[in-house]
Amino acid sequence: MDVQQLYKAAEIEDALSDPETAHLVLNKDKVVGMNDVPGLAVDAVPIENGVDVDINLERGTIVEKPVHLCFGVTDKKGTQRILLNIDIGENSEIGILAHCVFPQALDVKHIMDADIQIGKNANYSYLEKHIHSPEGGLEVIPTATIELEENARLTSDFELIEGQVGKIDIEYETTCKKDSVMEMTAKVDGRGDDLVKISEIGNLVGEGARGVLTTRVALREEARAEVFNKLTADAPEARGHVDCKEIVQDNGSAKAVPIVEVNNPKAHVTHEAAIGSVDAKQLETLMSRGLSEEEGVDLIIEGLLS
Repeated sequence: MDVQQLYKAAEIEDALSDPETAHLVLNKDKVVGMNDVPGLAVDAVPIENGVDVDINLERGTIVEKPVHLCFGVTDKKGTQRILLNIDIGENSEIGILAHCVFPQALDVKHIMDADIQIGKNANYSYLEKHIHSPEGGLEVIPTATIELEENARLTSDFELIEGQVGKIDIEYETTCKKDSVMEMTAKVDGRGDDLVKISEIGNLVGEGARGVLTTRVALREEARAEVFNKLTADAPEARGHVDCKEIVQDNGSAKAVPIVEVNNPKAHVTHEAAIGSVDAKQLETLMSRGLSEEEGVDLIIEGLLS
């Protein structure tokens, strides 16, 4: 599979041809495409089995169009390591659309270590979409340390949109200062012998900081999941919520550990966790409208992950 096919799999061909759209495309340890826009600097240096990436947004810069990142391995075997350093200047705004593409993976490992700094009054959104091979011969290990300065906002979404999971082991930790807002969402559909491990920690250390951790996981056949969500509020008027829902079918298994910790009498954090099969009444309703049991289950899971 050549790089053009990688672009096609991620459906980013039009964006990459636009000179006003910033982008960075990596195939294993090769930089195969890059474009900057005013106020945004993207640097990429090849390292062993991967690339060291620096993304710096100047203070007061608003990037109108989403920045496209495409990290992939087109070979059936290999390792890709991404060292990602992101610095978002104060009073700035940016949205990143990241595609992680491994369409032929039989024995591929993708490792990402991210350090993200979001400046005062800045707005940063990150949508990560994964495309895996049908065989799921992939191990994905992303870790991130994120810090939000005063009144900064973070929106982060992780989705598997095609292929089988393989093994995913996510570890994210976010620290929120005064009046900052964090919204982190992970959605994964596991099947076969997939293993899904998600650990997300939010630290609300500033007065008025707010945070939500949302996890949606569906497990079928022999798939397994372990979800750990922790939200800690240390400051007055800090507010947070942990929401974890998992659907288990066939021989799938799931474990969820939601932890909320409040260390200030004026802070408030809530949590909701649910593990179980699809709702029987909802399934019966769908089947009464002509869907098979399998089609009904698929539709319910699609709704959970939408």
